[in-house]
Amino acid sequence: MQFARLNGVTLHYQTIGSPADRPTLVFVNSLGTDFRIWRDVAVALAGDYALVLYDKRGHGLSDIGEVPYGMATLADDLAALLDHLGTGPATVCGVSVGGIIAQQLYARRPALVRGLILCDTAARIGDTAFWDRRIAAIEAEGMQSVADGILERWFTAAFRRQDNPDYIGYRNMLVRQPVAGYLATCAALRECDLQALAGRIAVPTIAVVGDQDRSTPPDVVAAFARSIPGARFELIADCGHLPSIEQPDRLAAIIRAFMSLVQAETVSHVSH
Repeated sequence: MQFARLNGVTLHYQTIGSPADRPTLVFVNSLGTDFRIWRDVAVALAGDYALVLYDKRGHGLSDIGEVPYGMATLADDLAALLDHLGTGPATVCGVSVGGIIAQQLYARRPALVRGLILCDTAARIGDTAFWDRRIAAIEAEGMQSVADGILERWFTAAFRRQDNPDYIGYRNMLVRQPVAGYLATCAALRECDLQALAGRIAVPTIAVVGDQDRSTPPDVVAAFARSIPGARFELIADCGHLPSIEQPDRLAAIIRAFMSLVQAETVSHVSH
């Protein structure tokens, strides 16, 4: 396991491969998960890219830190990690809140971002009332009280079966996340609206969504993609909110094709 003390917290991360001779690809996980959600995608892509996975503060094995905190703090943590690793510009792949962190990183440190893979996300997720209800329910009755409702929004009915050990495992991951970190991230999402940024994104970008995503539905993600100049859009069949879990091979193929495009655009830009 790898850890670094950055921005006053200890972050848990993993690197696979060296950025010296390969493009860097960074994965940012969703609310209520840790970086293990990317395992199957990382296995498919290892060897072709330098991979960076990490637990954002308040999740997994990373510190919670002082709460509350905003999206800027979460983005600054990622910037500090990339600076610490010396990766140089990277393509950032974030799902759900991870996609918002990726956008916020671009807003604050654009030189660190070569491309954006924005999975099942938007410039804003939910509204104030939605997050207030989520926070109040967890404060009153704990994570178990909201887990099944969250998982209905995350996964397809075909995946969400009690006889599916993967489903049970990811439910365990959700309910075992640190409550203080989860709530702080909910508050950060409640306060974050990056709609004004979308039109200024000037790096290669693709928005990806599962066709059965109930957290950020396909029409929301498609509209978000249209708001970003030149962004591509990809719909993944038979998939909910977390394609790295339900359709990792398909997501890996999309990432690989996009990374080739990013590399080609980078070479073209340099040559001119």
